[in-house]
Amino acid sequence: MIELNGVNKTFRIAKRQGGFSRAFRALFSREYEYIRALKNVSFTVNDGEMVGYIGPNGAGKSTTIKIMCGVLNPDGGTCNINGRTPWKNRVAHVREIGVVFGQRSQLWWDVPVVDSFELIRDIYKTDAATYKRNLDELVELLELHEILKTPARSLSLGQRMRCEIVASLLHDPKILFLDEPTIGLDAVSKLAVRQFIKRLNAERGTTVLLTTHDMQDIEALTERIILIGKGQILLDGSLTQLKAEAPKGANAEEMVAALYKEYAI
Repeated sequence: MIELNGVNKTFRIAKRQGGFSRAFRALFSREYEYIRALKNVSFTVNDGEMVGYIGPNGAGKSTTIKIMCGVLNPDGGTCNINGRTPWKNRVAHVREIGVVFGQRSQLWWDVPVVDSFELIRDIYKTDAATYKRNLDELVELLELHEILKTPARSLSLGQRMRCEIVASLLHDPKILFLDEPTIGLDAVSKLAVRQFIKRLNAERGTTVLLTTHDMQDIEALTERIILIGKGQILLDGSLTQLKAEAPKGANAEEMVAALYKEYAI
């Protein structure tokens, strides 16, 4: 179970104007801007649930994911995942989570994909039987047989994203965080990834938290959405309820645009 209660996060960012002289003065005297990324964020995700975590750019989605992964420490509040605090119990925590960042890669760029998988196996200390079972199943489901010996730099974006998903699941995680997993994918690759995630949830009971700007992903995979804007949770409810409140005939993108406008994000 994922439980966040009153989580806050503020970033301090150095500011300076352009020009060499200003850059030189900034070495001795800096101005800072404080950006409050998360403001009293609270929600709960039950075991086996698939939840869409949506909001515009800069709303705080990725910051929330990084806190839940243990990459960032919040300034205040609590985060409890499967009985652990992510940033205090990093080693035990990461054994039970899988993470896919659409704009970050966990594959080694110049080596064959299968070598990256084996390195990840060693990092997580996954036993040989579990690794082989998961690798065979995931490669079959995502149709990766022909590219296992191909370096990551030679893969198309769709192929790489499918490999990223495999890499995040080799150690049998209980929770899967997906941050823009279908970004830049073609229609065929998106469909394959969606079908795989649904099957993973149905067969293994994996908890999935999905952040995306593609509302077709949300419609295909989730029944519940959490809307965040300017670092605050604005809405938490079922997709069915939101559709009922949307203008008649509105598609998914129009529905979310109306939500953003309603809450003045």
